[in-house]
Amino acid sequence: MAMQAHPTTCKDCAAPTSSRLERLGVKLGQSDFVVALAGNPNTGKSTVFNSLTGLRQHTGNWPGKTIARAEGGFSYNGKKFKLVDLPGTYSLLSATEDEEVARNFILFGQPDVTVVVVDATRLERNLNLALQVLQITDKAIVCVNLIDEARAHGVTVDGRGLARDLGVPVVLAAARQGEGIDQLLREIDDMANGRSSCRPHRLKYDIPTVQESIEELVDALAKEFPGMPHLEWIALRLLEGDPRIVQAVASGEIGILEKDHVATGTISACGN
Repeated sequence: MAMQAHPTTCKDCAAPTSSRLERLGVKLGQSDFVVALAGNPNTGKSTVFNSLTGLRQHTGNWPGKTIARAEGGFSYNGKKFKLVDLPGTYSLLSATEDEEVARNFILFGQPDVTVVVVDATRLERNLNLALQVLQITDKAIVCVNLIDEARAHGVTVDGRGLARDLGVPVVLAAARQGEGIDQLLREIDDMANGRSSCRPHRLKYDIPTVQESIEELVDALAKEFPGMPHLEWIALRLLEGDPRIVQAVASGEIGILEKDHVATGTISACGN
C-alpha cells in the first residue's frame, strides 16, 4: 500500500500565474482530464509540478513499488486536471523499473495530455526521451524548461522551429520564476479539450519488410488483445526484442495491464 504524506504548500510556486488557475494540491476529487508529466532527471520537472498543483513533495509510491509517485491537481477554465508526475527517466525502453513505470502509464494509462519537460541547456540529450514519447502518443507538449539558464550561457532556443520539427506544441519556460507557465496551461487546456491537434514526428521505415512485419504483428495483437492501444509501438518493441514487452505479450499480461488501468486508474510495471 502506498504511504501517504501530508501535502504542504510549495514556496517555489509564489511566482504569479494565470488568474484562471486554481491549485488544488491533493484535494482534487473527480477530474475531467489526466495529464502525465515526463522528463529526464534534473530538468525541473518537479518545479513544473509544484507550480501547477501547489505541492512540494511526493504523496507516496506507485502500487507495489518503491518508486516515488506524485499526484496533484489544478483547476483551469472551470475544468479539473489530475497531474501525474512520472519517474524521471532517460528512456522508455524499460531497462529500469523507473522507465517501465513511466512507459506503461503513457501506453496504457492513456493520459489526455503528456507534457515532456526538457532541459534547455541539454536539449539534444533530452530530446531522446521526447522523441520516444512522440512515438507513442500524439497528445504531447514539449516544455523546454530552464530557459533562463540557457540564456545565461548564451544559448538561444528556437521554440517555433522546434515545434515545427517535432510536430507538437513547444513552450519555453523558466518554471521557478513562473515564466511560460501561463502558456503551458493554455496548451494543456486546448489539447485536452480537443481545440488543438498534433502531427508528431515519427520514425519512418524505408525497408518494406520492416513495415510489413509491423503490420502483421499489429493484426495479430489486435485479434489477441481487442481494444489494446498503441499496437504499432508494441509491435515495434517486439521486433526489437524488448524482453519486457516480449514477456508481457507471451504471458498475456499486457492485456491485464490495460484492463487494470480501466478498473483502477493505476498502472504497475510488467512482471509483477
